[in-house]
Amino acid sequence: MAYRCKNTRIARATTSSIRWPMRLLALTAALMLTVTSAAASREVPRGQTLVIGKVSDKPRKHYKRLRPMLDYAVERLADQGIRAGEVVMARDNEEMIELLRSGQVDWVTETAFSALRYVDDAGARVLVRKWKKGVPEYHTVFITRRNSDIHTLSDLTGRRLALEDPGSSTAFFLPVGALLDTGLTPQELPRRDAPVPHRRVGYTFAGGEINITAWVARGIVDAGAYSNIDWADPDHTPRAMRENLRIFHHGEPIPRAFEIVRGDLRPGLREALRRVLLDAENVPAGRRAMQAYQSTTRFDAITPTIEAQLATVRRCLASVREMLAR
Repeated sequence: MAYRCKNTRIARATTSSIRWPMRLLALTAALMLTVTSAAASREVPRGQTLVIGKVSDKPRKHYKRLRPMLDYAVERLADQGIRAGEVVMARDNEEMIELLRSGQVDWVTETAFSALRYVDDAGARVLVRKWKKGVPEYHTVFITRRNSDIHTLSDLTGRRLALEDPGSSTAFFLPVGALLDTGLTPQELPRRDAPVPHRRVGYTFAGGEINITAWVARGIVDAGAYSNIDWADPDHTPRAMRENLRIFHHGEPIPRAFEIVRGDLRPGLREALRRVLLDAENVPAGRRAMQAYQSTTRFDAITPTIEAQLATVRRCLASVREMLAR
């Protein structure tokens, strides 16, 4: 399902296109959209093209977010032989891992759990931390109704917990990891009103933060978990509902997001891209590109504190994977 969105620059010429991989062309010819400038019909070699990737089910929307940042980087990497930029979308982490392994993607922006998956399964490298929407780190909060008798994680035994989806960092991996660390036994329910097995914490997927809030507020579930950012966001936790809810547990903070590169990216290009990102906040064009790039306000270097947080994320990921494999 991956497809490519090109923004190729040769001198002043530009090519913009969206195309599907060759193996799917026969099935998707009707969906192909290509707009090509006659002045830029010549392809730029792969070694001179910087490719950024993103897992997305809304590729056109994410293309608009990625392209300004990609263009900004390409324009500043000419001394590394970079002459073009390209966006490649993947349908899921498994496909992105394959794209990184095969060298079809150079650079990915992702949250901590997906970043570690790329490191472990694709040999990728964490380049810098991203202040997505101006936030360097966040954490999970567990919520319940104000009059509930739930006050600690242990009180969730025999109760129903609403989570977002199996790919969420703060609304799946972190809360499930916290339950496991507490000695509890989480178990997915076949439906939200299914009986909770004896001495288990039954979790169910709500499919969105606002649904988690609503299910808890209406008593459909006993508790919910998502990020502190979602708790503070009136679109995800409306004030009328929040007045009847409370937080009963805060999780450990983790980095908000990262920029990752494939493991075999040329060291010179890798370091040059790192410098470009770290300096972007100091350049007007960089700040404009970052604003389009999920309202990013800065990138910063990986410190020992961030490495320690990543180690916590790694342990959590391992324990949840082990649970799911049983």
